Formats: sequence, C-alpha cells, structure tokens
Amino acid sequence: MSSQTLKGKVAVVTGSSRGIGRGIAVGLGEMGATVYITGRSSGAGPLTIEATAELVNTAGGIGIPVATDLGDDLQIEGLFENVRESQGRLDIHVNNAFKIPNPPVWGGKFWEHPIQVWDDQVGIGLRSAYVSSVHAVRLMMEQTDSLRFVANISSSGSERYALSASYGIAKMGTDRLTRDFAVEGKEDGLCVIGLWPSQVLTEFILESVEKGDIELDEEHSETPLYTGRVIAALATDPKRFDKNGQVLTTAELAVHYDIYDERGKQPKGKRNPTMFREKI
Repeated sequence: MSSQTLKGKVAVVTGSSRGIGRGIAVGLGEMGATVYITGRSSGAGPLTIEATAELVNTAGGIGIPVATDLGDDLQIEGLFENVRESQGRLDIHVNNAFKIPNPPVWGGKFWEHPIQVWDDQVGIGLRSAYVSSVHAVRLMMEQTDSLRFVANISSSGSERYALSASYGIAKMGTDRLTRDFAVEGKEDGLCVIGLWPSQVLTEFILESVEKGDIELDEEHSETPLYTGRVIAALATDPKRFDKNGQVLTTAELAVHYDIYDERGKQPKGKRNPTMFREKI
C-alpha cells in the first residue's frame, strides 16, 4: 500500500492512540494523508497519540498528535479550530472513539452496572461522534474541493446482544447517525458510511484473550490496519456515494477493494448488517 492518492488531504481520527483508531490513522497515512491523531493518552510510551503519529509518518503520511478529551465539547471544538487554522481544510473524519468501562463490562444485568457505564459508552461512544461530526462537517463545507467523507465505526452489537445494554444502544445509535447524517448531507455532497469490523486484534482484545475473558476467533479476526486500509480505499473511491448512508462490514469492503492486512490475510466477516443496506 504505497499509493499517495491522499497526499494533500486532511483527516481527523478520534480515539487513535491505540487499537482500531491507530490502524485507521496508519491506513490513511499509507495513502499520504495528513492525519490528526486524537485522544487523551499523550507523552512517552507505546500507546500514545505521539506514538501513532510516528507510525503514520513511517507509513508515508503526516501524523499530527493533538491531545483531546472527547468527553469535553470545548476541547472537541478546539481540535477543529486547530485543523482550520493549521490546514484550512478537512476531507475525512472518522468517528472511532469509544470508552471501555474500567473494569470492562462483560454481560451481567444492566441494573447491576454503575450508571457510569452508560456515560462511558453512550456519552463518549455516541455523543462525541455527534459533536465531533458537527464541527468536522462545518469545516468540510468551507471548501468546495473537500472529499466530505465521514466514516463511523460501529459493530454487530447494534443488531444483536453483545457485552451490555449500554454498548448495544451506543452502537445502534452510531448506525442511526450514519443513516441520518447521510440523508441530511446528501444534497451538500457529504458521504457518510458506517463500518462493522469483526473481532479486531487490538491491545484490549489480545489482553482479554490472554486473561480468558473472551475467545480468539482465528478465522475472522482482523488487524486494526485492515479497517484503516478499507477506509482509505473508500476515501479514494469516486463511486463511494453509491454506498452513502449504508452500514457495511470491513470484510465485505476488503473483498470488494481486494485489500489484505499486513499479515497478507483477507479475513471474512461472519455477521452482516441487515439494516441500512440500501442506497439512500
């Protein structure tokens, strides 16, 4: 993946100090994009926004770390003011940030969980996506040549029970954002696509497998970069508007674009969305 087809284009990826967000940032970097790396983990160490920025630079892009608490509306607004002042444009926005409760919530009953679980998953995972998108799209609309592309990271937890009630509500809301943002932005050239990765080999998932909390799905597991390469392919596809408002899997799009991960694998997803499959 060495094409520089996104050179000169600017992207923001929320929650990109690690995990899926890091893979998305690097995937865009492979295509030469300038990528704003956002999150709270800043400074020395392997799981920071600075470390992700270095990986983006190595991949061929320009990584710019900006410490941002995505639970703070003013910090979100400040992030996009930074992009406006420094770059004067925005082409790609990826809503990836999602807060895993500490300790993680694996099943159980909703009335047994602290209310903070809702605030973590819906407040960060869903509300910050809405707030970030408002500021991102306002900036996109200031340039007639912006790609005006928004990608929302969701999961099959939006249509089936997974982890907890608050998790499912956050993911269903994210898929609804995809559809409704696309409807409202269609006439203005805004393209919004939702993505369901399969089991992604993030640091959190690998640690959970090691602890025995979950099982590793060898056949369907994906690396974070797999999602990143799919988003980069969508961003460079002039026909992406054929998918506007749809919620699709990383796996099906990887097959469509003939994308492989850094292991040379093309994992096939095992669950496809049943809602929001038709073109708006």
